[in-house]
Amino acid sequence: MRYFITLSYDGTAYHGWQIQPNAPSVEETIERALSTVLRRDVDIVGAGRTDTGVSASMMVAHFDFEAVADSSDWCSQLCYKLNKILPRDIAVHKVEPVGDEMHARFSAKSRTYHYFIHLQKNPFLRHYSWKVPYNELDFDRMNEAAKVIMEYTDFTSFSKTNTDTKTNDCKITRAEWKPVRTSSLTGETDQWVFEITANRFLRNMVRAIVGTLLEVGRGRLTVDDVRRIIEKKDRCSAGESVPGNALFLVDIEY
Repeated sequence: MRYFITLSYDGTAYHGWQIQPNAPSVEETIERALSTVLRRDVDIVGAGRTDTGVSASMMVAHFDFEAVADSSDWCSQLCYKLNKILPRDIAVHKVEPVGDEMHARFSAKSRTYHYFIHLQKNPFLRHYSWKVPYNELDFDRMNEAAKVIMEYTDFTSFSKTNTDTKTNDCKITRAEWKPVRTSSLTGETDQWVFEITANRFLRNMVRAIVGTLLEVGRGRLTVDDVRRIIEKKDRCSAGESVPGNALFLVDIEY
């Protein structure tokens, strides 16, 4: 029987989702908890592989286990027991049986990420939002460039090199900067979020896109430059990757 786990986690203390040989990962932590509760080795498969420091307000993973008579009560009890032994930075919200053909990664139709930035120094935002080191950004121009990105499918220029992916094609259906909060001191928007949805993402893709769009906002790149960067299919031509602590996986649709 296949089961889906819906969970969230603060990625600050982890070297990403995927199991690492000499560093803590979210996947390993959950597998250890599941194996303890179910009293056998259990492997899980996640819907994606978030990088070091990246968090998820929604992640889905699946595992296979024997069918039980009262699956509803069993799933509820499993959820409770997992939360009892998992660290405070990982929370399981739901465990549910699904069809054997369902796959946490390959059955997902889309994923949505949010990247948060703030413009003024703020000690209460620093952990989960990036203070950009620039005084002014043109968000209208950045959104123009974001629309251009949606016209393309090959995102080699925004992918980490030497990965094991067979294709760098992704279908982006949403890419937009939105205001988040207004400063009570200045009355101006001082925090923004970049929201992006696609059928799949490459390693480092969102952080590289954000870094490139910020260069547009600073006036160092034009919208046409973004076209040339994508068409060049060269990671060195795009902007620098922004820090991972401000990136969140927020939604997965099946």
